[in-house]
Amino acid sequence: MRTRAAVLCAVAAVVAGSFTDLPASAATRAPVQVSPVTWKKCGTTDYPTLQCGSVKVPLDHRNPRGRQITLALTRVPHTAPVSQGPLLVNPGGPGGSGLALAGFVASTLPKKVAAQYDVIGFDPRGVGKSTPAIDCAPGYFKPVRPDSVPATPALEQANLERVRSFAAACGKKYAKLLPYLDTVDAAQDLDSIRQALGVRRISYFGYSYGTYLGAVYAKLHPDRIHRLVLDSIVDPTGVWYDDNLSQDYAFDDRQRALMAWIAKYDSTYKLGKDPDKVEAKWYAMRAALAKKPAGGKVGASELEDTFIPGGYYDGYWPYLADAFSAYVNGKKTAALVEAYQNFAAVDASGDNGYSVYAAVQCRDSSWPQDWNQWRKDNWAAYEKAPFMVWNNAWYNASCASWPTKSLKPPNIANTKLPPVLLFQATDDAATPYQGGVTVHRLLAGSSLVVEQGGGNHGITLSGNTCLDTHLAAYLTDGTVPRGTGTGTADAVCAKTPDPKPLTTKAASTSSRGSTLHGLLGFRG
Repeated sequence: MRTRAAVLCAVAAVVAGSFTDLPASAATRAPVQVSPVTWKKCGTTDYPTLQCGSVKVPLDHRNPRGRQITLALTRVPHTAPVSQGPLLVNPGGPGGSGLALAGFVASTLPKKVAAQYDVIGFDPRGVGKSTPAIDCAPGYFKPVRPDSVPATPALEQANLERVRSFAAACGKKYAKLLPYLDTVDAAQDLDSIRQALGVRRISYFGYSYGTYLGAVYAKLHPDRIHRLVLDSIVDPTGVWYDDNLSQDYAFDDRQRALMAWIAKYDSTYKLGKDPDKVEAKWYAMRAALAKKPAGGKVGASELEDTFIPGGYYDGYWPYLADAFSAYVNGKKTAALVEAYQNFAAVDASGDNGYSVYAAVQCRDSSWPQDWNQWRKDNWAAYEKAPFMVWNNAWYNASCASWPTKSLKPPNIANTKLPPVLLFQATDDAATPYQGGVTVHRLLAGSSLVVEQGGGNHGITLSGNTCLDTHLAAYLTDGTVPRGTGTGTADAVCAKTPDPKPLTTKAASTSSRGSTLHGLLGFRG
């Protein structure tokens, strides 16, 4: 998740009682007048036309005249003579800041397409420059943490004490905020933004968790959607406990794909030509770091943190492979520490992002309260997919003792929308493929574009011309591909090619994909 604290499986039937239709009052209550946004120049070198503003929204949308909070906004204004209105963009999370994403989307879309929209970024409630922003336990991810795998009772207890203390700290510091940090309230904020922008309808473009936020908004206000783009799609039938377990299997597959890639380039990395033997060396490295952390910073848990981003974006593979090779072949730790600092170290914005992540996921749906259930489920997953299971479990385990009551996830099924465009890679680990299939089924009239064989998370505006062509056509005039009825996908694109070993670091870090994934962060 953000610098960097940084979901899903078979089409699950909607179990009776597990989901709830959003109350009619949520969509039909009389709106309170929202003040228009005042925009000020705040351009950067990368995004010189960026503007900044803010909007006040109710903390509790059921009490619209009660306490107000402030959401930070950015805008790249349209330049075409005729505008299609605002396009709100969200990078996921929950807990991700979208302020810079507006500049990226506006500068990366074809100029004729971007010119038709006011591209709007926002920090959701609790996040970043929105106020109040939360930080439950500053330095929570400070290294070196206990080994994530609870191989002994002492390790399990140490990790349990960490997550329980985090939940208690959140409850103590933010008792009046936590009941309103959830996806439904965040979705209602989108409509307050719409009102502040003075428009009848908005367009929305969300990545990762942002797909769930967009689907919930569309359920609340289907008549207020102009265009809706969802990229790397959360399975709404598994939020959030089941989705996280499903992630574990998919991330193990992506880690093994990295091991196979390293084996392919044995002449560079000299870790072996057999992926299984390369993987064995990785776990041997993990065991060594559990005993003696690299640079006093990278222990077993931090090593997992460092390699998890490789499951999100294969552009990081060459850096991870270099660090792995240097440690195993030369007992050198500098590259490993550098990779940790670049991909996993958590600063204050990461602490904030993780706090919002936990608050929203723990509030959004029910989680097992009995730790024996967590222990059973995660050990079962670990036996088959050991790479990320326990790291992911502790990342979410504060929900077992969260201090606010949980909600029932809404049923996002929708028959009232204009055509919706969905993008999904078949080998995405963070939001596995079946999530896209499920949402395609639930959103009547939607079109699903599949990146066949792709494993990255967040696939549009990342260098795949085929995907971006579909995106541009849709944002231009609503055109969507329609399949022949012989398969799930309405269109299929070949995957973005795998990376090559590094020649120069500058060349490898300048791609659109690297920029996008730096904005999307990890864990959502």
